[in-house]
Amino acid sequence: MENEQKIDLYDLSKADLEALVKELGQPKFRAKQLWEWLYHHFAGDHDEMTNLPKKLREALAEKTDFGQLNPVVTEFSSDGFTEKVLFECHDGRLIETVLMRYDKRNTVCMSSQAGCAMGCVFCATGQMGFMRHLTVGEIVGQFAYFSRKLKADDGRISNVVMMGMGEPLHNYDNTLTAIDRMTDPSGIDLGNRKITISTVGMIPAMKRYADEQRQTPLAVSLHAATDEERTKLIPPNKRWPIADLMDACRYTIEKTGRRLTFEWALINGKNDTIEQAEKLGTLLKGMLCHVNLIPLNPTKGFDGRPSNPERVDAFIKKLGDYGVSATVRVRRGIDIQAGCGQLRDRVVNG
Repeated sequence: MENEQKIDLYDLSKADLEALVKELGQPKFRAKQLWEWLYHHFAGDHDEMTNLPKKLREALAEKTDFGQLNPVVTEFSSDGFTEKVLFECHDGRLIETVLMRYDKRNTVCMSSQAGCAMGCVFCATGQMGFMRHLTVGEIVGQFAYFSRKLKADDGRISNVVMMGMGEPLHNYDNTLTAIDRMTDPSGIDLGNRKITISTVGMIPAMKRYADEQRQTPLAVSLHAATDEERTKLIPPNKRWPIADLMDACRYTIEKTGRRLTFEWALINGKNDTIEQAEKLGTLLKGMLCHVNLIPLNPTKGFDGRPSNPERVDAFIKKLGDYGVSATVRVRRGIDIQAGCGQLRDRVVNG
């Protein structure tokens, strides 16, 4: 198997695992044991699976591995609460994943693509362009990697945000299959409400999501309240303008019964004015939603600056006049480029 790519166990469904153990001459119940090692214990080595026969472990080691993500660089924020890992995929593509520790929870920010095709001008991932979709195994593998690390300290991942590299709904099938794995009651059993999917507003995918009555919360990256302004920041707005996007948002709320979150990166002097808050308030008034304000995180490819606290407070107050709730997201890991919009395929040298 040295010259052949091994099978990523995290790419396999329950049915796939059953077919695999059958191929290896083992009874069906071995697949259930293997599933538990993957999604209960987050085994990182075949020899850890002590209730499997040695012969089966050897056969599995020859054909499979536990994810194909190789950690290349690990960085910690100065406060010690944020950890960012640069992973190399089997084909050499690089992705970044971030673990954020809080008092009562551990949140992992996961990537769904190598690069991104959306081209949002203030986002480091968008600036690098699109390489490819991640597989189910590569998405779930990020969760498994940090689960192993936290397990050593008797910790666990409590929340997931699909806000890393890539547009999750552009890689719809793999992203949602990975989420189904993470929420499977017989496996990780993470609650749907503990996962958030961020999207620029791919309307066909949003409607599909709504028709499937998915319960994982959506966060729509809005950042501007008029087409002229939003298109400058988010090129896909040309294809899916705000009026159509708002219709899709209302459709999603109606179908799922879930509140939507709108993300708004506050850029000093551009979209943080009272006038902008009035436009946003008018746009969202009466909608079952919440606005997540994010003072802009700096990237080399965009010269905007984050809003100061006074402008943020005024923006929130004005939205309140329209009955629109808003809060400011706690910024984490900015000193290691681990904040929203800062992830890309960089290699840090000493």
